[in-house]
Amino acid sequence: MTFTEDHEIFRTTVRGVIERYVLPYVDEWEERGIFPAHELFPQLADAGLLGLEYDVAYGGQGADHLYTLVLGEELGRIPSMGVFTAVAVQTDMATPSLHQHGSHALKERFLRPALEGRAVAAIAVTEPEAGSDVAGLRTRAVRDGDNWIINGSKLYITNGVQADWLCLLARTSDEGGSRGMSQIIVPTSTPGLQVSRSLRKVGNKASDTAELSFVDVRVPVANTIGEIGRGFSQQMRQFQHERMIGAYMAVGGMLEALARTRRFVCDRRAFGKSLGHNQYIQYRLAELSAELDLLRAYTHACAEAFVRGEDTQRQTAICKLKAARLQREIADWCLQFHGGQGYMEENWTARYFRDARLLSIGGGADEIMLRTLARLDGLPA
Repeated sequence: MTFTEDHEIFRTTVRGVIERYVLPYVDEWEERGIFPAHELFPQLADAGLLGLEYDVAYGGQGADHLYTLVLGEELGRIPSMGVFTAVAVQTDMATPSLHQHGSHALKERFLRPALEGRAVAAIAVTEPEAGSDVAGLRTRAVRDGDNWIINGSKLYITNGVQADWLCLLARTSDEGGSRGMSQIIVPTSTPGLQVSRSLRKVGNKASDTAELSFVDVRVPVANTIGEIGRGFSQQMRQFQHERMIGAYMAVGGMLEALARTRRFVCDRRAFGKSLGHNQYIQYRLAELSAELDLLRAYTHACAEAFVRGEDTQRQTAICKLKAARLQREIADWCLQFHGGQGYMEENWTARYFRDARLLSIGGGADEIMLRTLARLDGLPA
């Protein structure tokens, strides 16, 4: 991967923004169990971080995908996965379909405020009975003239407490399975839409996560993104963005975690010398670093293929699967090498250990990535 001077300048910019607007407040946000998205997002938008690849006509930057790669790696260095996951929902999970398939009116009303940081977005797909099995979702939108009437529930919705609008996937016909679904923009102020509860999680505590209920929620049919009935395929493409940014952020987080752990073992003394003199610790950290180098090279290759317009479904699934599993392994060893200190909540390793577990579940579990790869390899359904 060869980054241009502009890419490197952008990396420096992102680090500066994070150091100014995020790092001083991370611990406070973790304690509160939520971060102020309506305060942070305008600051990120002012630096041009919320719409990198989007049309300048709607407030985007018109940049190439490598800028998204840089952003992801730098976001991953934030010592709170809850914060950077919420940002990624805004940039790469709730908005890609709207940008690619939405009408001009929808983009003006919903995309532009999101890219300017004036509106917080969320993606509403998962349900109590339909997680990785997206085709099994039950939330329905029934047409009544020029309106949809929506009933159902959504679960584990990141940004759900603070969101101003949702990119909702709902069933809009009686066709079974993946057929007959549509993506619909739903303002959260719409009567009948409520936050049933704010969920408590093992990790990612600074990110608000909600269960949402829809009772006769009425929105215009014009709020449909793209064609009615094409929502499932659009969401599958949107998942590609989610999985790529997830892998990029994981790489950034692992780079930071290993660097901090190397510094710790070199400073920490035991048995008359630093832990870093222990050959086993040296070799284990070296091996983990080598594995991370391979993963990073692969994510960069995937990004370059995406820029060339190639179908990256296979590469994206591999990036997501391997990043999630390696992140869990690195988090475990970083905590182990910090010893008792690593197990204390006051140390970064405890938070990283808890936060790291999510990537193997969210955005398509490891098993879904393996099933995707098996199908692409020609194995039977």
